[in-house]
Amino acid sequence: MGTQAAENYSPAKDERSAREKAIDDWLPITSSRNAKWWYSAFHNVTAMVGAGVLSLPYAMSELGWGPGIAVLIISWIITLYTLWQMVEMHEMVPGKRFDRYHELGQHAFGEKLGLWIVVPQQLVVEVGVNIVYMVTGGKSLKKFHDVICDNKCKDIKLTYFIMIFASVHFVLSQLPNFNSISGVSLAAAVMSLSYSTIAWGASVHKGKLPDVDYHLRATTTPGKVFGFFGALGDVAFAYAGHNVVLEIQATIPSTPEQPSKKPMWKGVIVAYIVVALCYFPVALIGYWAFGNKVDDNILITLNNPKWLIALANMMVVIHVIGSYQIYAMPVFDMIETVLVKKLGFPPGLTLRLISRTVYVAFTMFIAITFPFFGGLLGFFGGFAFAPTTYFVTSLHHVARNLQAQKVQSLMVHQLDLHYSWGASDGSITNWRTSANNNRC
Repeated sequence: MGTQAAENYSPAKDERSAREKAIDDWLPITSSRNAKWWYSAFHNVTAMVGAGVLSLPYAMSELGWGPGIAVLIISWIITLYTLWQMVEMHEMVPGKRFDRYHELGQHAFGEKLGLWIVVPQQLVVEVGVNIVYMVTGGKSLKKFHDVICDNKCKDIKLTYFIMIFASVHFVLSQLPNFNSISGVSLAAAVMSLSYSTIAWGASVHKGKLPDVDYHLRATTTPGKVFGFFGALGDVAFAYAGHNVVLEIQATIPSTPEQPSKKPMWKGVIVAYIVVALCYFPVALIGYWAFGNKVDDNILITLNNPKWLIALANMMVVIHVIGSYQIYAMPVFDMIETVLVKKLGFPPGLTLRLISRTVYVAFTMFIAITFPFFGGLLGFFGGFAFAPTTYFVTSLHHVARNLQAQKVQSLMVHQLDLHYSWGASDGSITNWRTSANNNRC
């Protein structure tokens, strides 16, 4: 087994042309494979602990204490398990790495069906997150401005703050790959832990409201039903880091003796500990303090102390800058792959500058046009975040096992035919038939 794997990793087995190798060395996902395990840790923290953590107290107000706690814990366990599956499946075929989510889908479901199952959902998640973070970054900048000015400055429209936030990404989007944005991602991961701590710490300091009410936010049955599913969508959005896991693992070096899954899983464990430290205190303490009067962003509910809320909002801005880049990188990879491999454009700085600038401008335009885009998170959570996070990975695993069983059955069948046709006197055929009858 080890010898076979070593042969598969050998450069002699690489059947790509020189042009294909050059393109793969240029594309953002496969251009750099020297990441360490801690890169995996803070990339995953940045991807998962997004601004969605600030809406978890609101989700609790739609679910109530019992269902809310159950959904948070079960989601943490399930998503950790499905993430482990993805890490294991990255190199489940000896000598081959599934560097992109859709490559795993194509292996499990077939070349065409795999693309149709994975790519639309992955694009909805990644582009949707980028648009939401464009809005979130603009709103947090505006909140920071308003808190600092204390209503003494001229009111500035949200549109301009979104444009200010987008201007940062016009520059950062030109960084070539995941490893080149590791510093941005590390800063974002630290910020996520920091503003989460501020959110629950300020809630403890403020204490429980005198008239706190823990009844469900909605009063009618339809309202409770829609609120319940909307809350599930918010939780799914909060755990939506799986769409970039394979792309993150692709940056880690791998050999038959030291596969990439070991350092990747080490980083994932650290990331999920941070996720628990962020999610559970914010959700539970925020709901404990404000009940069903909590806003969809707990920092809005917390108005004092002003300097601390201003600081937390600036931390959110820094964090979503990093998160935007993490989710945009696989989209850049898809766009550049199509432009270079399908449409024949020459790879280079000009192509990267134009394509990435157009994408950032597109997400900025949608964010400005639909500043309520974050309100659609419940829909997107149910449509794309939940499948790609909770069960599509398991379907990949099942499909792969079924495929392996089918190949094994076909090999046994061919072996049966081989022995049957090779028997001149029928003795081998009779032996095989007898053995099969005895086994049944």
